[in-house]
Amino acid sequence: MESYLPVIWAAIIGCAVAMYVILDGFDLGIGILFPFAENEQERDQMMNSVAPFWDGNETWLVLGGAGLMVAFPLAYSIILPAFYLPVIIMLLALVFRGVAFEFRWLGVSSKPHWTFAFAAGSTLAAFCQGVILGGLIEGIKVENGAFAGGAFDWATPFAVVCGLGLVAGYALLGATWLIMKTEGNIADRARPSSASGPWLMTCHSEIALTTARFSSDRKSGASAGNAAAPANMSEISCSGSRSLTKTNGEKFLEANPSRKMSARF
Repeated sequence: MESYLPVIWAAIIGCAVAMYVILDGFDLGIGILFPFAENEQERDQMMNSVAPFWDGNETWLVLGGAGLMVAFPLAYSIILPAFYLPVIIMLLALVFRGVAFEFRWLGVSSKPHWTFAFAAGSTLAAFCQGVILGGLIEGIKVENGAFAGGAFDWATPFAVVCGLGLVAGYALLGATWLIMKTEGNIADRARPSSASGPWLMTCHSEIALTTARFSSDRKSGASAGNAAAPANMSEISCSGSRSLTKTNGEKFLEANPSRKMSARF
């Protein structure tokens, strides 16, 4: 039974991450689409559509992170240091988003500021999640069972494209949610967004594949150059040892001319 525990925990963590992306993606998509609403009444209607669910959806993220720490502590100790900065920014963005969600109903004069905080927190959290995904796909430098890279190894063009792609994907989820849960002008304007969303995701996929191919070519070229350097050094050392041996032989023959004559005959 113990041999199946890693598989079971991997399935649980995978399900938790998938549920978070699907369910909380609607909430984050609403925040991403917030600046495109025409007035505050439409924004109120958008927030009311997710008000009963938004805080419970984020529980799936907690389950995924806690499950990774409990079931795979070595992987947790490697992944978290590799993405400290985007993880912290994502959590702070989610905190500001949650605070803005609650205080936007209470503030009157400060309502535009909370609206901006809600939209910015949603967009930044989605972008950081995409950056983390892109960094995981590209790989993490590990030596002796520990993270051996730098603090900004995740900051690559591929990760940035993945972040923008996830923002577009969450916006697509938010548009489909508005079509399903609202009526009137909001639903009418969300339909074109949901129709153009798949094309936008396809463009992001092509750009991501191009940047990944370019990054892979650069890494393979760098690794080839690094592999050639020891070979060159070994050739230099071998040639140096051969020249040194030859010099000692010549010195021996110069010191013993009789041996030199016998060697000639």
